Amino acid sequence: MYDVIVVGARCAGSPLAMLLARRGHRVLVVDRNAFPSDTLSTHYIQQLGIARLRDWGLLDKLVATGVPPLRRLNFSPTLRGFAEIEGVTETYAPRRTVLDELLVDAARAAGAEVIERFTVTDLIWDDGRVVGVRGSSGDTGEQQFRASFVVGADGRNSTVAELVGAEYHRVVPASTFCSYTYYDGLDWEPQIRAGSEPQAFGSWPTNDGRHMVSVVRLLDRYPEFRADVAGNFQQVIDQVLPEYGAQLRDAERAEPFRTLRYPDNYYRRSAGPGWALVGDAGYHIDPLTGWGISDALVYSELLADRLHAGLSGAQPIDKALREYERLRDERTTDTFQRTCTLAQMKPAPLQSAVVKAASRSELGRNQYLTLSGGGMKSTEFFARDNLQALYEAAGMPAADRLFPTESR
Repeated sequence: MYDVIVVGARCAGSPLAMLLARRGHRVLVVDRNAFPSDTLSTHYIQQLGIARLRDWGLLDKLVATGVPPLRRLNFSPTLRGFAEIEGVTETYAPRRTVLDELLVDAARAAGAEVIERFTVTDLIWDDGRVVGVRGSSGDTGEQQFRASFVVGADGRNSTVAELVGAEYHRVVPASTFCSYTYYDGLDWEPQIRAGSEPQAFGSWPTNDGRHMVSVVRLLDRYPEFRADVAGNFQQVIDQVLPEYGAQLRDAERAEPFRTLRYPDNYYRRSAGPGWALVGDAGYHIDPLTGWGISDALVYSELLADRLHAGLSGAQPIDKALREYERLRDERTTDTFQRTCTLAQMKPAPLQSAVVKAASRSELGRNQYLTLSGGGMKSTEFFARDNLQALYEAAGMPAADRLFPTESR
């Protein structure tokens, strides 16, 4: 009998298991994959995520894998830099084969039991509560395990979420698709660059001396893009930043393209009798802003805190888990809304005016980078008094200064 069973051992499930095991709880983690193994990912970890790894004693282990530090991010020739948030002065974009194995190993080291290549097929219920899982692996056949609580950390197509009937309560249709691959021989600074057309590309160094390069377009271009992935991929870079397109032609592509339509942006019910959801299982936003890994780390910690409160008797466990869901939803609303807006790739006049102002002063650059890194809320950044200060610092003419209450 376990205290908690976690279904899914990647960047939401393994940290949750590790944190609970460190507090003395008996934890089982199961995953249908074996580690190391790859998964679709932006790789980028925001400052808040790096702060979690640092506080958990895992950042040095990540650095030891050889993943290069990222100390500046380029949005445009004049809007570049890095914001220090929670004491973090550099970030990283590790391969998921590296990051996820590190997290699984940390869960094991903390005392959690980990079973790889185990597929959950059903949940065990008792008087309306989830009390365990059933599943199978190639080695042992069908098995069942019981626990006081079960957590689904099994991604967008969560089996746990489906089995408990976790309904979606906010859905914003996806706007974009992405294609990415890896190159050898690039010497690029980290980039997130948008073009005059609704398309963009991003790139950052990762493990093994390679650069991950990705392009993003609106969904209506997906069939056309799929007809010639390599040619269209190159075309996006050529159109957004021609000098980088020329360099890309001379670089060696090291791996196949991964091209995918994004799922919708959503929240779904993430706590119920005997169960909870964490990571993409309960909340997902367009990867354009690169928040997936960091949100998984941040809210696995929040869930661990609330589960510990319930399991230790400090608070009724169902109340503690409802509080987890409420806090996660409240704290991610700003990022959710901003990401959904940016993913439409149609900047409103206000957004264009503010980005222009931000690029023209140190104050504006610092605030924009802090906003992008999660250290400042949109409500604070776009407050009238704050925008007025940014416009003043940029020396923008009064006729070009737009505010949220004005239209043009």
